[in-house]
Amino acid sequence: MSKHVAVYLRVSTTAQDTASQEPDLKRYADSQGEPVTWYRDKFTGKTLDRPGWKKLWEAVLAGKVSKVVCWRLDRLGRTTAGLSPLFDELVARRIALVSMREGIDLTTPAGKLMANVIASVAQYETEVRAERVRAGQAVARANGKRWGGSKPGRMLKVTREQVRTIRKLNREGMAIAAIARATGLTRPTVYAYLEGR
Repeated sequence: MSKHVAVYLRVSTTAQDTASQEPDLKRYADSQGEPVTWYRDKFTGKTLDRPGWKKLWEAVLAGKVSKVVCWRLDRLGRTTAGLSPLFDELVARRIALVSMREGIDLTTPAGKLMANVIASVAQYETEVRAERVRAGQAVARANGKRWGGSKPGRMLKVTREQVRTIRKLNREGMAIAAIARATGLTRPTVYAYLEGR
C-alpha cells in the first residue's frame, strides 16, 4: 500500500488564512520523495474534532500516512490532553511527526519531552487568552455594558410551569444550559429566576 506525507494546516477562524504557514510547508512538501496530501481546517485548536483533521486521522488509521507535517505544534491542537495521546499514538504507529518551526523528532526522548512542553505552553496561552476575555467582560459589565437579551424593564413571558421546572432541575443539579434547553428559555432568563430577579 502506498503511503503519503500528510501536511496539515489550521487557523482558528474564517477571518484568518494559512498564507503564513504555506511557504515553509510547500518547500518541505516539494523536497519529499513520496506523494503529499494537504489537509486544512478553519477551526478551533481546543478539539481534535475538526473536518480536515478527521480526514487525516482516517488516513492514519487506514495505514496510508508515513509522516504528519505541520508548521507549528499548536496548529495540531492547543490542549495537552489532546496532543499528548496523539504523540503517543503516532509513535506507536511509527508515523513521524515534523513540526517545521520547532524541529520536533518524536522518536527521541528529548523530542517527546519538547513536544509535550510545547503542547503545555499552547494550552497555557489558550487559558490566559480566555482569562483576559473574562476579565474584560467583567470590567465592561461593571461599567454597565450589556450583551444581548431584552431591554431593561421588559417583562419576560415565563409560565409558572417553566419556573417550577427551572427550580426542580436546579435542585437536581442539572447544568444551566441543559435547564434552558429543557424549558425553552435563554440561560440569562434561567439565571434571573434562580437569583430571584
